[in-house]
Parts: sequence; C-alpha cells; structure tokens
Amino acid sequence: MKKLSILLLLLFLHLSVTADWIRINQLGYRPAGMKVAVWCSKSQDTLKKFEVVDVLTNKVVYSHGAGKAAGAYGPFAQTCRLDFSALQRAGLYYIQTGTTRSPQFEISESVYGGAAEFCLRYMRQQRSGFNPFLKDSCHTHDGFTVYAPKDTFVNVSGGWHDATDYLQYATTSANATYHLLAACRDFPGVFGDTVQANGLSGKNGLSDAMDEAKWGLDWLLKMYPADDWLFNQIGDDRDHQGMRLPEQDTNFYQHGLLRPVYFCSGQPQGLLKYKNRATGVASTAGKFAGCFALGSQLFASSLLRDKAMAAYQLGLKYPGVCQTAPGRSPYFYEEDNYADDMELAAAMLSKPAEAMSFARQEPVTPWLGQDTARHYQWYPFINPGHYELAKQLKGAQRDSLIQFYKEGIERVWHKANHNAFYRAIPFIWCSNNLTTAFTIQCYWYRQLSGDNTYLPLEQACFDWLFGCNPWGTSMVYGLPANGDTPADPHSSFSHLKQYPIDGGLVDGPVYTSIYKGLIGIQLQNEDEYAPFQSDLAVYHDDFGDYSTNEPTMDGTAVLIYLLAAQESALKGIVRTDTTKKEISLVFTADEFADGLPTITRVLNQQKVKASFFFTGRFYERHDVRTLIKQGHYLGPHSDQHLLYCDWKKRDSLLVTHAQFRDDMLQCLSKMKHAGIDTSGVRYFIPPYEWWNNTIAEWSADMGLQVVNFTPGTGSNADYTY
Repeated sequence: MKKLSILLLLLFLHLSVTADWIRINQLGYRPAGMKVAVWCSKSQDTLKKFEVVDVLTNKVVYSHGAGKAAGAYGPFAQTCRLDFSALQRAGLYYIQTGTTRSPQFEISESVYGGAAEFCLRYMRQQRSGFNPFLKDSCHTHDGFTVYAPKDTFVNVSGGWHDATDYLQYATTSANATYHLLAACRDFPGVFGDTVQANGLSGKNGLSDAMDEAKWGLDWLLKMYPADDWLFNQIGDDRDHQGMRLPEQDTNFYQHGLLRPVYFCSGQPQGLLKYKNRATGVASTAGKFAGCFALGSQLFASSLLRDKAMAAYQLGLKYPGVCQTAPGRSPYFYEEDNYADDMELAAAMLSKPAEAMSFARQEPVTPWLGQDTARHYQWYPFINPGHYELAKQLKGAQRDSLIQFYKEGIERVWHKANHNAFYRAIPFIWCSNNLTTAFTIQCYWYRQLSGDNTYLPLEQACFDWLFGCNPWGTSMVYGLPANGDTPADPHSSFSHLKQYPIDGGLVDGPVYTSIYKGLIGIQLQNEDEYAPFQSDLAVYHDDFGDYSTNEPTMDGTAVLIYLLAAQESALKGIVRTDTTKKEISLVFTADEFADGLPTITRVLNQQKVKASFFFTGRFYERHDVRTLIKQGHYLGPHSDQHLLYCDWKKRDSLLVTHAQFRDDMLQCLSKMKHAGIDTSGVRYFIPPYEWWNNTIAEWSADMGLQVVNFTPGTGSNADYTY
C-alpha cells in the first residue's frame, strides 16, 4: 500500500510538472474572423495536433496540425499557436489537445454585440457630481484654485473619477471624451438609448455613448472657464487615505469639502514632497481643443467650436507638457510629448498644414517597440491625430501619415512575432491601456491603408485582453459573463459593498521588477494565478494589488471605441443619428445610365450632393467625370453585380471569399481608371442591396464599410418593407 501511495504521488507530481493549458479569447470569435488560441506547457514537449469539439454534440468538427513550436514565454517552457480560422460555422466549442481542454468559446456573428454598451456601465459608475449608480451626489464643492493667477473658487463639479481614487485629471478625461465621441461618429449603430443625461434609466433621444461623451464635455468646459484659464486636475494624492465610497467626502485638504483645482501654469508643480517636470500647457490644451472640435461637429455647438479655437491658441502660446501634480508620493502622469495633442487639435479644426507640421515632429509614438516607458509618458499612447488628418488629405501627405502608423506597428511586430502570444507591449503600469490603444492603431492603419498585413498582431492584442494571455483571464470586469474575469479588483465599490463594477478595464500585468518596487502593495488572499507568475511579469486578481488590478476610467473609454469597432465590423450602416432630420440620398446602378443626365441636372439645380454606387461594368461603359467634378461621392457596387447570399436563407453565401475579393478589386480598378481617387473610397452598397454579416466582415477587411437603405422606409427597392 505504501508503494502504491508513492507511485500515485510520483504520478501526480509528474502531471503537475507537465501540465499544459490552452488560452483563448473568452469573448469569442466571428465566423469569418481570425481565430488563434495559444497552447502553453510547463514542459519542453512539443504539440503535434489539436482538435476543436462541438460542445453540444461532443464531436470533433475541426482537426489540424499544431503550428511551429514558439518556445518559452513567461512561466511556460513551451508554447504554440493554434490557428482554427478555417472553422466558420457558428456554435459553442472547446479545443482539446490530449487530455487538456480549453474553456468553452462561441463562434457567432453577434459575439461582440453589446460589449461596448456593457462597458459604459463603468463610465457611469465613475461619474462625479451626481453618481447614477449610487443615486447620490458627491464632490459637489470643488474647488479652490492652486497655482492660478489669483486664489478663488471655481465650480468644477462633474466629470469622472480617474480610477479607484477620486482624483480627476483633464488629460485622461479629454482622451476618454474624444474616444467616446469618435465611437459615436464612427459606429453610430452600435449604441442604444436606455439612460437619460443624468445616467438614470430612461430615454432622452441621445445614444447612451453620446450622453456619456456630453458628460465629459460639460466638465471640460468647467475646467476651461476663460480663454487664458485652463485647469489640469482636481485633488492630489492626499486623497489616498483609505477606501470609501465617493459620496463620503472627507476634509483631506484643510478646506472643508473643497478640493484643490490645479491651474495649468506651464511650470513644475507639487504642493508637498514631490514635483512634476511640467514645461508648458500644450499637452493639455491640445487635448481640450481636439475634443471640443469633435464635440462641436457632433452637437453642432458654436460654443464648443469657439472653445476649441481658444484652447488651440493657448497651446501654441505655451508649448510644452503639463504633467499632473504629485504630492506625498512620487507617482504622477509623466507625459513628455505634446506634438500629438496639437496635431489632433489642428486636424479637428481643419488646419491640415499646421497639423502636418506637428505630425512630422513626432511621426511615431516613442514607446512603440521599446521595452519600457515612464508612467503615461507618451500619452494617449497612440496618436489619433494621424488618423483624423489622414482622412482629410490625399496623395503623398496622406501616404506619409499611413507610413507613420505602419512604422510604429512594425517596431512592435519585429519583437512580437518571436513569441506565441505576439506580445511586445511593455509590461509597464496600465499595460492593458497601452494594449487597447495599440490595437486601435492597428485598426486605424488597416482602415486607412486596406493592408491586412498586421491583422494577426491586431487580433492577438484584442484576444490578450479577453483571456489569450498567460493567466487565462479576461481583463474586463464581468465580460464575458460566464468567463474568468476580475473578481476582486482594487475598487472601493466591490471591496466595501460588493457592488459589481461592470465593464471596468483593469490595469493589467506589470514587469515583476516593477511590482517588487512599488509602495504599499500587499496581497490579501492566496494567489490563484501563482503557477502563471514569472520573472517576466505578474498579474493578481487581488484587491491588495493596485498595480495590476485597478480599473481605470480612461482605459475603459478607449476600450469602448475598440469594442464598438469590433461590433460594427459585423454590420452595415443602415441608420445614423435619429435625432437629426437628415437623409442621405444615394443612387445605385449596374448597366444602364438612362436617368443619369436628369438626376445630375436636378441635383445641380438644387445644390444637393448625393452618393452614387455603380458596378465595375457601369464605370467601364459610362462617363462619370461630371459627377466627380460636381463633388458627389462615388463608390463601388461590386464589379459584376453578384448575388452574395440566398434570398430565403440570408446566412447562406453564394460566393467564396476569393470570389468576393477578386470581384471587388476589379470594380475598384475600373473606378480608378474612370478618374476616381480610390484611396478615399470607404463605403460600399452591395449588389441587390442584399448582404449578410460575413459580407460586412469581408468588406471591412478590405477597408470598406457596408451601407444600405434604412429598412421599412418604403423605398422602391426596399426588399425589407
């Protein structure tokens, strides 16, 4: 019996040593999308093959040889990428390799549906002034000015708390607001209307994302009360004196319930032991200007336009960086660049020459391809200005901006392709925020260029956030609902009251060397991820670790843009902002142009611009130079007017991916031959106005967004009516 026990113990130890795991994106995959899991092992053994099993039938539906062994990474002695992109049938699956199974995952057209709106819950929970989650007010007395030309009171109540502490920063808030506004502009069909402006349940005619963006804009206006008065933050690290809910305002600053409001002086600041290295105002002013300019477009606000112009001029007057102010501890947002912020401002204000000048000052965001950076040193981690400016330009300048993005991505890819996770984002504080932002840069590059070269890297970064990482956990609280997600975050809401913090993106893993050097970290529970910690990086789902498990407002807002892009990729645009009395006039044609002269003449008489979507056959046979000259939009309608999917069973495709792509390329080639600059062609109406989500996905891969008429409008070609 003793010998048997020893043998069982040895067998157990052997299994423990040779244990392996399969990491997946727990949120799931689109049928036509890229699908790669990562197999990880503590042994040196290599993997020969893997299988994908249908959960409902327990039958193998896909089997394939494993990819090339990728070697050691982090806690693992061996890793391997498992590519099952060829599996496109919707369903619930798991991957198995021998006795090892992955968590279950879904393949579905709607797999990312609602994810962006889910994360809006966290943004509303972070509101200051009035908090709709708590249905209570907080921080209504802010605040008294410091470093301002004169000491006074300014009403700056509102905005969002930055993270678990209740400090408020103009830089992170402006970046969050910009991404919310951009999500509303770029993906208007993603967001519903379920809450009022104050965040409580009810409809108000605006999408919930627009409500949240307006909440940010309203606070930014308070932080910029006069053309030469700009404020950078509320409070400092004296706030870090114990956990509490936000309505429990405390006299930490010897001014009752008032908190200090830091003026953008352009000089080093810090009221206590530590000071920042501020050199100017432009990094903050530029963010305000870009945000206000975009807001002015979406809300048709002359006030926001005027404020954008004033903030831009302030940035020109005081170039340099306006870092946040530390206090008793050495931690602050050490931003060291401002050209990106001023480029965004100039681009949004339709100043392309000035924007291009700023773009050339910092063509590539400096941390890309590097192993480290200081905390928020190159904020907002990527340069949205390149994207906004490239959409306005043509020719060599546009190509240069796209090349700037490509150079940054290539620097990351040069390192990332040497490990199975395609990981080359530095494990610095808020690494998840960097990952999210970089994924968006890859997406924007793909949209601008139509080049899918870096799609595997883009997808790997997205997958990392939702479980395809060494720890096998999603980095978003509660997403997906039945997945391995943060359960014990560094949050007062969850720690004190066990309130959920739905949708909050946590900071993410850090270098082990950083973790060991931080002040005040003490794990409260046994580390369930202990087998996956390494000399490279650590992540803890533990309240005591503020470095890896604290959610942040700005990271979550940027993630909302990314999730909206993922959801929108499944869809065509069939409706825009329903609060505006606007229609888009479009004409489609395949072979015949008999009505074109009359249409052109009437549009010209009425001074109306329209959009024309023609097949390649049409562009080949008919002269469209008059339409080009008059400034109408011309887009593709396929080349040979193919029927993409069955009339009775819409999910059934009648064309292959290769047929679709070849046909579209033929159409674009004929458009170019007809005199159309196809670099600016981004919208596409499918032939017969009939398509499905796979077609929308294939279109997005080519840099084209499907648009179609609004269902139920009674159009003479409305097959849905």
